[in-house]
Amino acid sequence: MSGLISVTPVTHDLGAFEVRRTLPSRPRTMVGPFIFVDQFGPAHFDVGAGMDVRPHPHINLATVTYLFEGAIEHRDSLGTLATIRPGALNLMTAGRGIVHSERTPAPERAAGSPISGMQTWLALPDGREEIDPAFEHVAAEDLPVVEGDGVHATVIMGSLWGRTSPTTQHAATIYADIVLAVGSSVPIAAEADERAIVIALGDAALDGQPLARHHLHILAPGIPMTLTAITDARVMLLGGEAFATKRHVWWNFVSSDRDRINQAKQDWKARRFPLVPGDESEFIPIPEVPLTQA
Repeated sequence: MSGLISVTPVTHDLGAFEVRRTLPSRPRTMVGPFIFVDQFGPAHFDVGAGMDVRPHPHINLATVTYLFEGAIEHRDSLGTLATIRPGALNLMTAGRGIVHSERTPAPERAAGSPISGMQTWLALPDGREEIDPAFEHVAAEDLPVVEGDGVHATVIMGSLWGRTSPTTQHAATIYADIVLAVGSSVPIAAEADERAIVIALGDAALDGQPLARHHLHILAPGIPMTLTAITDARVMLLGGEAFATKRHVWWNFVSSDRDRINQAKQDWKARRFPLVPGDESEFIPIPEVPLTQA
């Protein structure tokens, strides 16, 4: 397909589950404001086991967590305690700096539980990178759903198919969870500056061309397309406003200014970031060589 760029995921084995990362990558750093795209699972934790992402910092970005299965307990340095479950959204805006942890809730840990979903990062636009940190939880029932002929699409952020999500946008953003029955189709409009899709589960084709599962497929701008399910499938559509200013990524830090990232490194090493209430005793040390750099 002319103009289609496909990014092969880098897989990180975390023991109990795998994470497949497609952004940032050598072929492409961003799609709209999206600068980090991870799909984790599907997997199942044994009884007594779970996710334990210890407190760690972010700057100049917003994280978006969206689950297909399971539950994650979020705590942050603002004092937030929120449990996310499938179909809901957690939007954490780091701005000038925030620290958070993500762990499997006690009831799910005691029983053993599945885990599957997406975590993405959105770069904050010029002039808004250092805004105040914030947290927003949007319940599943508050996200608009578009249905018809084997299609169930949730509009997570932005406006798609005539429906608009209530989720805060710092830059113009589109993000949707599209569940398709085999043989069903959905149009992918061309209004956004930049668009991409990830076949999270199952198999699907774009304008008749089958696409590799778990890869990030970046669509040519300005061309409407049709997504069709080859099997029952789950597809994430993402994108939005193209950024004019380059963003740099080092570990958990994103910024248009490398000096700002270097300052954040020193602040984390010196423990100058705030603590996470209820999760103060652990933290992730800054790595010598991070997995994520761009």
